[in-house]
Amino acid sequence: MSNGKKNIVYNLLRGSFLTDESSFKNWRILTFVVLLLLMMIYSAHSADAKVVQIAELNKKKRELRDEDVDTSILLMKMKLESSIRDRVKSKGLYPAKTPPQKIKVTYNKE
Repeated sequence: MSNGKKNIVYNLLRGSFLTDESSFKNWRILTFVVLLLLMMIYSAHSADAKVVQIAELNKKKRELRDEDVDTSILLMKMKLESSIRDRVKSKGLYPAKTPPQKIKVTYNKE
């Protein structure tokens, strides 16, 4: 490595670019880069939090869907004629032995 390149690397490692007379320009750029890095870190953490929240909501949605299916199955079982007969038997109600008769109403136009 030539002497000029060694001198540049040495000054860079020493941080002389922050302490010489034109360092104000370097500090502004460095501050800007640090602010950009902080914003990038914040947005990455925010995106991770949203991914976790989405996963939790999907899990809750699956649980609620399962509960809905279970409730629908229970309701269908409760609507079955045999189920209704068993429940009303304790109250003394039994199915009719004769089928129901239709009542037909006619109106006279006078």
